[in-house]
Amino acid sequence: MAAVELILLQRVENLGQMGEKVKVKPGFARNYLLPQKKAIRANADNLARFERERTQLEAQNIKRREEAERVAERIGAMTVVIVRQAGESGSLYGSVSGRDIAEAATAAGLTINRQQVVLDHPIKTLGLASVRVSLHPEVSIPVTVNVARSAEEAEKQARGERVAAEEDTAELSLEAMLDALPDDRETEG
Repeated sequence: MAAVELILLQRVENLGQMGEKVKVKPGFARNYLLPQKKAIRANADNLARFERERTQLEAQNIKRREEAERVAERIGAMTVVIVRQAGESGSLYGSVSGRDIAEAATAAGLTINRQQVVLDHPIKTLGLASVRVSLHPEVSIPVTVNVARSAEEAEKQARGERVAAEEDTAELSLEAMLDALPDDRETEG
């Protein structure tokens, strides 16, 4: 299929800046850029309309960027805790999605939606993972996701303690206690 030519109404990561003419695949234009009002079709009428509204669009973009920068300064680096069930090896039954992270961040005081969470790969194990939250196309903050089986385990992980090692030593000490108990079968008889 032939590429579709669009005019970007805002900066789109890995594509271009506001006002640029870009060529994209029809599905990307139809399913993402046009419905989200991130671009308009590049024809004579839309080009003239964009040039008339350019200063207003740039002013709105600057205002939104400054607002996002203030939020980023106020929040700094954020940590959210997500409690999930996991197997003995630390593998999750499922994975942590962008929606889960957005809900946890909203509960922690930063209202975002799942589209703002940039996951490089799905989180499928217990532990700490770093993700990026895009507050604006030009402003993003790091968020540490602490995935644990319980709130207590999350606190230990946040302090840097190794949770699995403690469970192993607890099992070993239980075995040592059982070995130390007198064996009742030897006294019977």
